[in-house]
Amino acid sequence: MTEARPGPRERMVFSAAQLIRRHGVAATGMREVAAHAGAPRGSLQHYFPGGKEQLVNEAVQWAGRYAGRRIARFLAGLDEPTPSGLFAAMAAQWTDEYAADGFAAGCPVAAATVDCATSADATRQAAAAAFTAWRAPLAAALTDLGVPAGRAEPLATLMISTLEGAILLARAEHDTAPLTTAVRELGPLLDAAAHPRPARPTEQARTP
Repeated sequence: MTEARPGPRERMVFSAAQLIRRHGVAATGMREVAAHAGAPRGSLQHYFPGGKEQLVNEAVQWAGRYAGRRIARFLAGLDEPTPSGLFAAMAAQWTDEYAADGFAAGCPVAAATVDCATSADATRQAAAAAFTAWRAPLAAALTDLGVPAGRAEPLATLMISTLEGAILLARAEHDTAPLTTAVRELGPLLDAAAHPRPARPTEQARTP
């Protein structure tokens, strides 16, 4: 069976995220979103009665959920899952994109935060929620990899903020070196925080 094609509403949310990550919120127009999504222009008002702000907020929230879901996929692709390996996989998503497509795109959540943090409180809140939707599964993954619960969330915050900064530098410099440097320098710190889980005690054989 083939997967059902997403409906116009889902396509417009996705398209808004893709345009925001390239052009920012201010330069992303509703008409451009409809055209990118291949959706009737009149459907915008139907699906997004709150206008552009509603669409932007939903696109930002989608991006946060997408980033959160990617964590499990990154871990599944590692032969030997470690905190450093997880962070390297997160960064590789961007180095691969930049090598293939150039440096035009960044994180839509970061773009919306920069554009709207002081001008649209609802979008700021949507961005904060998106980062939480990314950070929570990342912290849970670190805990599963042996990082103590008390350190997992702070380290997840560090990983996200380091990655976002490296993305910004890479785009400014048109060079993936900042991402490579971030992986090399942060990896040992992440692995040092993980403690091997004790092996389950095996049932001892009873002596006669």
